[in-house]
Amino acid sequence: MENSPSSSRTDRKTAERNRRNQMKALYSQLNSLVPHQNSRVSNPPSEPVLSLPDQLNEAASYIKRLQTNLEKMKEKKDSLMGVERTNYASMASCNGTATGLRPPQIEVREMGSTLEVVLITGLDSQFMFNETIRVLHEEGAEIINASFSVVEDTVFHTIHSKVEDSAPQ
Repeated sequence: MENSPSSSRTDRKTAERNRRNQMKALYSQLNSLVPHQNSRVSNPPSEPVLSLPDQLNEAASYIKRLQTNLEKMKEKKDSLMGVERTNYASMASCNGTATGLRPPQIEVREMGSTLEVVLITGLDSQFMFNETIRVLHEEGAEIINASFSVVEDTVFHTIHSKVEDSAPQ
């Protein structure tokens, strides 16, 4: 059974149409994931719809901004953890002992619109508790309650906070 040139051409056209439709769907999906400065839902006449290359440039810029923000947050985390480690090292060397000094541990559990933060530190780590409260406030969390208990040379801090839903509506 031989393929006629016209059926081969039709197959290529169909394959190309399917490829274009798939790419259009993927572009649309990518565009829906990128937050836009102005809502294009109503699309007023003075605001034209972005061309496909512009949409791709906007998505690429957004991804680069996310990567930059992630790197800054990692650096901030490392610097904060470094400050704590430095404090432990200097206190241990001054006292000649590491009693009550331990690297902090933090656990965050999300339960619906509330966060439970458990911070486990040594006796001399009020800074970590204060810093945790500060970060929660910066991120828009409302502190519901905070408590602590001391067992030997370990302090267990528990912080419950309410988080506003930040999903666009």
